[in-house]
Amino acid sequence: MKAIQKDELYDHLCQFLKVKGIEMKDGSYPRAVQQGCSFLADAINLSQKGIAQAKQQIDRNLERMRQVIHEKTAPKSAAKAGARPKRKAQGAKPKARGKK
Repeated sequence: MKAIQKDELYDHLCQFLKVKGIEMKDGSYPRAVQQGCSFLADAINLSQKGIAQAKQQIDRNLERMRQVIHEKTAPKSAAKAGARPKRKAQGAKPKARGKK
């Protein structure tokens, strides 16, 4: 999500009120509303950053948990399947052919 500019909320609020027939002129009330909109924009931006960081951490921990579950539940023979068993040496050696 894009960051909200400090005056962006105030500008949209002023446009909305103007359509409804209320015009915000210079004075203490509009200044207080503008400060409130600025504070709200900062709070929204900070919460979005916090949510993004929390999501990254949750995804990281979830992946680690999946890996642990996979390692614990994987069949033991599956790990050894990649290596071929060695053949035992036969006790009797093949007889050498005699000279003709």
